[in-house]
Amino acid sequence: MYAVIETGGKQYQVREGDEIFIEKLPVEADAAVNFDKVILIGSDDGITVGKPYVEGANVGAVVVKNGKNKKINIFTYKSKEGSTYHRQGHRQPYTKVRIDTIKA
Repeated sequence: MYAVIETGGKQYQVREGDEIFIEKLPVEADAAVNFDKVILIGSDDGITVGKPYVEGANVGAVVVKNGKNKKINIFTYKSKEGSTYHRQGHRQPYTKVRIDTIKA
């Protein structure tokens, strides 16, 4: 059984036991999280598609950890100009969750 959930403006296909990185959630590690925006449920019986979400479906998960991704360097400049450049870095925060249950 698998499900497609929506969180943080993105969609993820998940199965029980999967560990996924999602946009940062305001919860601590080892806390339970419930995703109720389930777009699609797939099982041996077939596929159930929501309009826009599947009624009564939810996905239960546990937060493994919160953290930041590796730093990406951003470098911008204007050609043919002496010293017009800008250097910047960014580390995107994330939440790692483990999917425990999928209820349809």
